[in-house]
Amino acid sequence: MMELQQTNAVKSQHAGTPKQGATVSFHDIHYKVTQTAGCLCWRKTTTKEILIDLNGIMKPGLNAIMGATGSGKSSFLDVLAARKDPAGLSGEVLIDGAPQPPDFKCLSGYVVQDDVVMGTLTVRENFSFSAALRLPSSVSQAVKEQKVVQLIQELGLSRVADSRVGTQLIRGISGGERKRTNIGMELIIDPPVLFLDEPTTGLDASTANSVLTLLKRMANSGRTIILSIHQPRYSIYRLFDSLTLLVNGRQVYHGPAHSALDYFSEIGYVCEPHNNPADFFLDVINGDSTTIAVDGEDADSMLKSRQRIEDKLVEEYRTCSDFNRTKAELERIIQGKKTSRSTPSRTITYNTGFLTQFRWVLKRTFRNLLLNPQTSIAQVAVTLFLALVVGAIFFNVQEDQSGIQNRFGALFFITVNQCFSSLSSAELFIAERKLFIHEYISGYYRVSVYFLSKILSDILTLRTIPAIVFSCVAYFMIGLKPTAEAFFLFMFTVTLVAYTATAMALAISADQTVVAIANIFMTIACVFMMIFAGLLVNLPSIVSWLAWLKYLSIPRYGLGALQVNEFYGLDFCRGLNSSIVPPGTICRGQDFLDEQGVEYSTWGFWQNHVALGIMTVCFLTIAYLKLRFIRKFT
Repeated sequence: MMELQQTNAVKSQHAGTPKQGATVSFHDIHYKVTQTAGCLCWRKTTTKEILIDLNGIMKPGLNAIMGATGSGKSSFLDVLAARKDPAGLSGEVLIDGAPQPPDFKCLSGYVVQDDVVMGTLTVRENFSFSAALRLPSSVSQAVKEQKVVQLIQELGLSRVADSRVGTQLIRGISGGERKRTNIGMELIIDPPVLFLDEPTTGLDASTANSVLTLLKRMANSGRTIILSIHQPRYSIYRLFDSLTLLVNGRQVYHGPAHSALDYFSEIGYVCEPHNNPADFFLDVINGDSTTIAVDGEDADSMLKSRQRIEDKLVEEYRTCSDFNRTKAELERIIQGKKTSRSTPSRTITYNTGFLTQFRWVLKRTFRNLLLNPQTSIAQVAVTLFLALVVGAIFFNVQEDQSGIQNRFGALFFITVNQCFSSLSSAELFIAERKLFIHEYISGYYRVSVYFLSKILSDILTLRTIPAIVFSCVAYFMIGLKPTAEAFFLFMFTVTLVAYTATAMALAISADQTVVAIANIFMTIACVFMMIFAGLLVNLPSIVSWLAWLKYLSIPRYGLGALQVNEFYGLDFCRGLNSSIVPPGTICRGQDFLDEQGVEYSTWGFWQNHVALGIMTVCFLTIAYLKLRFIRKFT
């Protein structure tokens, strides 16, 4: 009975009675950032004001924020959506006359400028993911599925519901359908306010018009929609209910969009017939630079002229009737506020438990890997190719003096190859950085859930399987020690080296934004560790003040374990008369290990694995902490 009631509630909501949008009022908003310039020995700190004394009200309907590039409209949108760092922010944003809840960003919808959806999944699967994690656990799965179906119909996505969204390598749905998918991911929770940052970016004029028409239809049904937009065409501009114009972080107009032209006419700026109002406003805000250039003014004069025009626009707005009416309404809201003034906070709350989040995120991560053959199949194919190459080069090594060098060279190549092959994990967090940040601060899942899901999927598919394939091919082609125990210890060691190198790559790249920079750091680290692996330099001969560096080398531990596993017990002088063996010839594997400074006792063998395990845990901890404290607010 309860499930039926929930289903009926969803149906009635989508049948034309959605949740009424909230009224957003903002009072004395100031936002400034601290900028640091100079070198380490001389630093100069300056403060730049981004938003200056913004006041206004945005009610249910389509509320647009316009301004030239750099005017602060995206920063203003982030402040209203509680997605700005509280440092440097003053003023207050009220929702229906009450302070913003600390978790307002999890309760509201926010569509970022760059699309952030999983491109390998279908539209329906993306909606289902959002519904599963953002709707409360008390809502049954049947109701969530019904909500997804209704939302697909409302957004006009029925034709492409089961089509992949698309990636750079996978052809997907159109740009307008992709933007509507992003909007649907936020509408799944019926937010009191929907924020959109430049929703027409990357869309052609017709597609942009269809997206804004959809938003207008939702606004007419009672939703509060606030968007920033740069220079819309007239067919889009006429859809706006309210308009906020910004110039260098200051308001020059805030009121009904249909009254904006009349207001500017009153203060001396008349829009020519057939001119787009949006273009006209930007011309006025920018000081009509074309006219100034014709007059022959230099750069300084142009700057001063623009500043004078800006000051005039701000002053005119502060003396107009719209401003006085807005101030009076803001004062009534402040007087009616029941709770005390609160300090801005950025709390993140979740509607689902850890296990539910882990199940859905892990499922999506594995599905993304399976549908991305460029990452999974290519990794195995490259590993197989390298295994065949090393197997052919060191094919069927003998137990003689040449076999010592060949075995040692093969083991060194295998170890170093595992380290460099793991560099591909550098993009594990970088490629989905924007997606992770958006979903995390929107309350989809915890950092630990995302971290564990990515680690498990990467280790099982891109590290374990390639290591097993490599071991099975290379081990028997090279002709290493023909015992089952030696083979499985070899496989275990190779896999553990891959895990440790992957963990190191993640620790280095977790807070990076560019894959190339992360690759540079990791390549330097791998080359440095390779020097202390034991082949390029004899470890016992290293001077004492540098000898400690060998304990930081992943290849050293891997190569040491593989050497003990392979060389211990081998006889390289079998069948030779001891009287004709040249002096200094290495006959026993143990003698070679002694020369290399490798301890071959039971503990000597397993201490390498313990060291690799400890390094893996330390690197993963560093990666998690970097991900946990990554800058999530701009």
